[in-house]
Amino acid sequence: MLAKWLKIGELKFDREVVAITIASTLLLMVNYYYAITPVRVIDGVVLYLVIPLAMIMVGFRKPVKEFGFTLGDWKAGLIITAAAILLMAPVIWLVARADPSMRSYYSSQATRVLPLMTFLDLIGWEFFFRGFLLFGYEREFGAHALWLQAVPFALAHITKPAVETFSTIFGGFAFGWVAWRTRSFVYPFLIHWFIATFTILVAAGVLG
Repeated sequence: MLAKWLKIGELKFDREVVAITIASTLLLMVNYYYAITPVRVIDGVVLYLVIPLAMIMVGFRKPVKEFGFTLGDWKAGLIITAAAILLMAPVIWLVARADPSMRSYYSSQATRVLPLMTFLDLIGWEFFFRGFLLFGYEREFGAHALWLQAVPFALAHITKPAVETFSTIFGGFAFGWVAWRTRSFVYPFLIHWFIATFTILVAAGVLG
């Protein structure tokens, strides 16, 4: 078993924190610059779900539930998910209809398989940020992990409409808090899945 600490001269680093930081940065870059399968959303599943899970099980030799891959506190999770959907739906309705950049960006994405596409697009995305990064950093940095995972999440939204991108540092923190509270990435995933699908449908004019 590898030692916990990586030493470089007088410096001492937690091996898992180093591995998670380097791997997460590289995975985001690979997804941006390269297509590894013919279907973009499948790339996300491989890069953001399969590879991190393999790192946890094979590299870290830890149970995946320690990284939020579990139902966790499902009663609290379902209550928070329902409350978040009720709170966010009217906000999304107003913003997605009123902002021209949202309508332009999402107008062509409302297909008949939209819920499946957003599911595949976000299942790995949410585990990556609210499982792999959040719980990977939590042991070393405690509650600061909530902000640490929110920063790359926000930066990964650059090129999307500004009104959406600027909100993601706080949205990423909120998604992280849901995962933190429930000890599961499942509930921020469900909330994000609804938000993404509903946003596209409203912005594209399918829902009025």
